[in-house]
Amino acid sequence: MTDTEIFAALQTIPTSHLSDNLDRMQGIAGLNRYHGSKKLVGRALTVKVRPGDNLLIYKALTLGRPGDVLVVDGHGETSNALVGELIMLYAIQRDFHGFVIDGAIRDCAAFAEAGFPCHARALNHKGPYKLGPGQINVPVNLCGQVVQPGDWVVGDEDGVVTFAPASAEQLIAKALATADKERGIKAEISNGQVYQKWLFDTLEKQHLA
Repeated sequence: MTDTEIFAALQTIPTSHLSDNLDRMQGIAGLNRYHGSKKLVGRALTVKVRPGDNLLIYKALTLGRPGDVLVVDGHGETSNALVGELIMLYAIQRDFHGFVIDGAIRDCAAFAEAGFPCHARALNHKGPYKLGPGQINVPVNLCGQVVQPGDWVVGDEDGVVTFAPASAEQLIAKALATADKERGIKAEISNGQVYQKWLFDTLEKQHLA
């Protein structure tokens, strides 16, 4: 699959189905969504910053490519916002697809109005410093999840999942199979019967039938 095909497929797949097929052990948990309902899909441009300082975030935006998602390791520190409306506008101008930030943001109303995808740990009206240091395109850690430069990033109302490009095609196929399986389960649930094959098969497997 090309990146264009992968992007289109990921637009239709819930993060929960991706997570289920990553052994339910991979993904970023603990961030909030601040932009409304737009799906976040793109490739990670990673940044590691000093807590409360966004100088290297600005530099990263000058280096990114259309479709990138800015993934920022802010060490989980929320005493100063790392991004706000101005940096969001610059990211939109550069055709970034969103932010994932282990740190705080501000100007949340602007993110909601623009519909620009943004997942972050918290809000704080206090702005950032611009002193550095920092690193760009290095492995980063967000809420315990390591994200590599170039990883696929997918976010929705349930959270954010990341994975290596090499696994994308197989993961998409598995996630689509999960969707088919769940459609069958929903049909069984809707029949009004106590007996549900999916449930009783599971109980029998666990010797609980």
